[in-house]
Amino acid sequence: MADIFISYARSTEPHARIVGDLLRQAGHAVWRDDELPAHRAYSEVIEERLREAKAVVVLWSAEAVKSQWVRAEADVAREAGTMVQMSVDGVVPPIPFNQIQCADLNGWSGDPEHPGWKKILDSVASLTGPVAPVAAASPAAAAGKSDNRMRLIVLPFENMSGDAEQAYFSDGISEDIITDLSKVSALDVVARNTAFHFKGQQVDVEQLARDLGVSHVVEGSVRKAEGRVRITAQLIDGTNGNQIWAERYDRDFKDIFALQDEISKAIVAALRLKLLPKEKKAIEHRGTTSSDAYNLYLMARQHWFNSNEGDPRPLEIVVRICRQAVAIDADYAKAWGLMGLAQVYLMATFSKDVDANPAADRALEIDPDLPEALCAKALMASFGEDHDTAKALMDRALEVDPESFEVNKMAARIFFRHGQYREAIPFYEKAAELAEHDYHGPGMLTTCYRAVGDQEKLTAVSKMLVERCKKALEKDPGDAAALAMGTAGLAEMGDRDRVIEWIDRALLVDPDNLIMRYNLGCTLSNTLEEHERALEVLEDFFARIGPESLQHCDADPDMNKLRDHPRFKELMAAAKARTGVAAKAG
Repeated sequence: MADIFISYARSTEPHARIVGDLLRQAGHAVWRDDELPAHRAYSEVIEERLREAKAVVVLWSAEAVKSQWVRAEADVAREAGTMVQMSVDGVVPPIPFNQIQCADLNGWSGDPEHPGWKKILDSVASLTGPVAPVAAASPAAAAGKSDNRMRLIVLPFENMSGDAEQAYFSDGISEDIITDLSKVSALDVVARNTAFHFKGQQVDVEQLARDLGVSHVVEGSVRKAEGRVRITAQLIDGTNGNQIWAERYDRDFKDIFALQDEISKAIVAALRLKLLPKEKKAIEHRGTTSSDAYNLYLMARQHWFNSNEGDPRPLEIVVRICRQAVAIDADYAKAWGLMGLAQVYLMATFSKDVDANPAADRALEIDPDLPEALCAKALMASFGEDHDTAKALMDRALEVDPESFEVNKMAARIFFRHGQYREAIPFYEKAAELAEHDYHGPGMLTTCYRAVGDQEKLTAVSKMLVERCKKALEKDPGDAAALAMGTAGLAEMGDRDRVIEWIDRALLVDPDNLIMRYNLGCTLSNTLEEHERALEVLEDFFARIGPESLQHCDADPDMNKLRDHPRFKELMAAAKARTGVAAKAG
């Protein structure tokens, strides 16, 4: 069993890799979460390794300070007296960890003679006892022995169109360049969700490169107007901030695909890499030859990203836009897949009279591995109680794209509605990590952690939930879904007055939001124990909601305090009769 546990945020993974390699060279048995076994739940393994470790090395960074997971792991280690902490970017550890000595390794690149690193080794040795060192290797060699690819980040391209509504297009171009470069085997490209964390920010390229462990940064801008598109792009050396390559393109919009190919290939050439034939083919494959269909798909994706759990209108817009896209190109699998995913949510959650099967089936006919279509079919199979098919489809989607927010969230959703809360946790955790704007995942984690009795993580995720809901409300004070979901975190934090305030605001600004009503009912019944008001709030929910939401309600432990109430039984029975959902056994 490993003696040392390494706790870190995703942006400092290169540092964590070097720390692990140097500790192993010193003779220590080290564990970090890249060694998670495939057959066990993520949270179980983390907790087990954390509590068994003789020393826990915490890598503080700007991202780690904000991470509920790093804070929770550090708190366990602090209480156990096993914490050894280092700052990799000069950030001061948060309260109460700032009361404990922290080694300063700002700007450290793995030099084993660095005074800060020697301090870490001494502290670890005092906790683990003497060990026999192994043959030394240079940190650079150790860090790169299993992966010598160049690491690169594509920052979101700036929208220069003079119209904020055109941001969907610049975002889409950025995403496609990330996808293209990810297909090059010699490159390790930072994931889309991490890259988009920096959207709209002024960044210090050299500092960013150090923080993320990247060697190169791509940035640029997009202007789209009057049938033309202008894209500027540049490749920057992350070690010194020097520009390696830059170009400005001004083309007809119908040439957008050739332009994207040209930019991706120019970046690869500037890095002095050679594309393999299959990589060149993959980059040139766009899924459609129609620039108009592509533009519509990007627009639909933006509405999909901006949708929330309680409002069917953005989903209906997604469906309408995707119908236009496939009317232009009937073989556009991505448009069919996104349409099917939106339709299955409309059908399952809002009881809309739509059939998602034709769109999802058409998408899979064109592309059998399309994650969105696999998710749509998985949820439909789950709704029909065909658990084996649902699991097989979700396993395939996770295999194709384990970093997809939609795939992880759908997997969690399916596990949850079958009462498998522990199995749902790692997927909700992953989804929360992948999309920093998402408050639904942390909200569901409050229920899951409470159900499995993990008070420590429940406390941590409640704080994350409230922070994310506050950010959503800064953008849109009328976001009733954020107000409702946030009440679960506020209630757990003991802020009853704020809970009541948010409940009243949510019901005032968007009384027709059914998922908002459901989440308020959960807080009122489970945490505040105001059962009569909970039932009053839930009446509209049960009168209008779709079948999948009723199955979710059946599985939701946050409803347990209401289940024996006569009015609750009456509302559930009427809703199930209306939607055709079978009564829950037992």
